[in-house]
Amino acid sequence: MSGLFSGARTAVNPLRQLTIDQLRRRTSLKWREYPDDVLPLWVAEMDVPLAEPVAQAITDAVARGDTGYPAGTAYPQALAEFARRRWDWDGLAVERTALVPDVMHGVVEALRLVTEPGDAVVVNCPVYPPFYEFVAHANRRIVEAPLGADLRIDLGALDDAFRRARVGGRPAAYLLCSPHNPTGVVHRAAELTAVAGLAERHGVRVVADEIHAPVVAAGARFVPYLSVPGAENGLSLMSASKGWNLAGLRGGLLVAGPAAAGDLARVPIGVSVSTSHLGVIAHTAAFRDGGEWLDALVTGLDDNRRLLAALLAEHLPAVRYQPGQATCLAWLDCRALGLGDDPAAVFLERGRVALNSGLTFGTGGGGHVRLNLATAPELITEAVRRMASAVG
Repeated sequence: MSGLFSGARTAVNPLRQLTIDQLRRRTSLKWREYPDDVLPLWVAEMDVPLAEPVAQAITDAVARGDTGYPAGTAYPQALAEFARRRWDWDGLAVERTALVPDVMHGVVEALRLVTEPGDAVVVNCPVYPPFYEFVAHANRRIVEAPLGADLRIDLGALDDAFRRARVGGRPAAYLLCSPHNPTGVVHRAAELTAVAGLAERHGVRVVADEIHAPVVAAGARFVPYLSVPGAENGLSLMSASKGWNLAGLRGGLLVAGPAAAGDLARVPIGVSVSTSHLGVIAHTAAFRDGGEWLDALVTGLDDNRRLLAALLAEHLPAVRYQPGQATCLAWLDCRALGLGDDPAAVFLERGRVALNSGLTFGTGGGGHVRLNLATAPELITEAVRRMASAVG
């Protein structure tokens, strides 16, 4: 296996660099939640070494003793440059950004800016489980707008959800997951423009969680929500966390459209200073210098999507899998296997494979599992073998 810092230098697939023995020495959630006989393909941690530019930036900061409070605009400047290079978007204004401890805490702060306790927050289910948990903790109520059969935004369902959310004239927000987790769908510009139009018509404020934006497959194009017509009063949360596996180095950015700058000014100062300074350093280095490593990762994930599709066709043909265009996750429809609403429980008990239960993703999640593709191909192969044995 290659050394810790070799990924960016040689552009080799980061997903092929660590052995399972090396991974089992990790102390993070993915590798410590279950016993050693379980293959953990659940939470969105990636089985990769740290990108060299990120590791070097952290090492240099520690050597300087640079572990105080965050300051400056290097992070949003790096993200703005990344957005120009990767998404052809030059609308990310550094002065319309605020540091937040991480994306989900930033989501809560954004919702507090545009809604009041008891107000409605619309989500496209099935969707990332913390959407439900964090919204409830913020004393807001969820209104679901289910995805269509094609796993894309159903504009009719969204229109209806917006109408229900605004009953009585109360404020409401739409928490947009873009790219979508767990389906891996990348929303098209026309779809997002239609979303902005519906939001304007109903008086709903859009808060976009765009944490997976860097992890987009070859041939797909991520469209920032704030880049489409009509999205000027939107808010977006961005981070390098999912692209470079930095969940343990927290740091996010709340980005405002031109008409939302006044909202951003009301973010409490305590929110920004609670962001990890080392996290800011890591995320800045990722966006500024981690492009080559990210390209190698995206290529590896494309390979793993094709591998998973072939393995399922051979060993579990009843499982329906529509490879996503983004994220490191796979959404598997296991209803035809006859394992009930929670097939993840069966795969864990009988096959010793840990997957995310679809039930936690809201309406439409029953009978599904989410599988983390960000691991070595050999582990995906072994996982599917075990899953097939659990069914047989």
